[in-house]
Amino acid sequence: MKFIVSSSALLKQLQQINGVINANTVLPILEDFLFVIEKNKLTVVATDLETVMKITMDIEAKDNGKVCIPAKILMDSLKNLPDQPLTFNIDKNFGIEITSDNGKYKVMGENPDNFPKEPSADTTTSFTMSSSALVTAINKTLFAVSNDDLRPAMTGVFFELDKKGITAVATDAHRLVKYKRSDVSCPKTDTFIVPRKPLNLLKSALPDNQDELKVSYNSNHLFVDHGSTQMVCRLIDARFPDYKVVIPGDNPYKMVVSRTDFQSALRRVSIFSNKSTNQVALSITGSELQLTAQDVDFSFEGNERMKCQYEGEDMAIAFNARFLIEMLSATSSDEVKMELSTPTKAGIIKPVEQDDEEDLLMLVMPLMLNQ
Repeated sequence: MKFIVSSSALLKQLQQINGVINANTVLPILEDFLFVIEKNKLTVVATDLETVMKITMDIEAKDNGKVCIPAKILMDSLKNLPDQPLTFNIDKNFGIEITSDNGKYKVMGENPDNFPKEPSADTTTSFTMSSSALVTAINKTLFAVSNDDLRPAMTGVFFELDKKGITAVATDAHRLVKYKRSDVSCPKTDTFIVPRKPLNLLKSALPDNQDELKVSYNSNHLFVDHGSTQMVCRLIDARFPDYKVVIPGDNPYKMVVSRTDFQSALRRVSIFSNKSTNQVALSITGSELQLTAQDVDFSFEGNERMKCQYEGEDMAIAFNARFLIEMLSATSSDEVKMELSTPTKAGIIKPVEQDDEEDLLMLVMPLMLNQ
């Protein structure tokens, strides 16, 4: 079996799916790419048994066939080769010889029959959405996903579908992000939870543009199709907590503040906070917001004042500064509105300006003052 492919084009495609492969895997064949050649088309597959990613590209080939090639050595060699046509020659024992303009490289492949089969997309429900809608939904929620494996439902993003739109929710019990889009219509009301890793891979592989994606799912798997790139991942089989009961119905006190100024002040002041809590206290009086952080163990203290628009009684409330900084990064609005009620109840952050088809709401639990 023999085929010719551009080194830079192959590298570019493989970089999209290389992230699927785990370094220390139980099955050695999972450290390989599966190459499948059919009618001048090359399909490359990578899997970790939970997630499968595939790319398809045009090549020059006389015959069909398949082989498994170790991913690390192939990636390392492609990164160091200048752009040129490469000839791959594969013998019947899966020995691979790669010939470049002025070099010859040999690597031992593996039997493609041992490569895990991918899940079949039978009995799925499908809908379409723009690539940027999915990328934005991932970017606005993924940071709030929990790392706690004892609560598997919270280690992914929860998607709620209906005819009026799609809602993505993530929480780690300290904060919650809900992002709704009304420009997507799903055939029926449904829910599923997608793990963090495949979402991270999608975020890198998908373009932030209006390309149409086909999204399909069944009870166990999610399938995302974008032109020559496809992904299949196993869904998390767990019950997502009822997030609606956590969102307060009425937070009467409202503060509007410049997002970038608030974020910069938090970054500066939080340097002086206790490293285990990242606690920054917010004191709001009239049109002034004061941020205070201290680490008693080291006698560190940071204070800043800034302007805000505030309706409500004077208030002091403390939050984890890292959470607030990440949440402010998830919105592109110039100003954000913070809705508060008491120092012990959750605060809500919303962008002041957002597109008609978008609705973003972020909730953060306060810390006890004077810890």
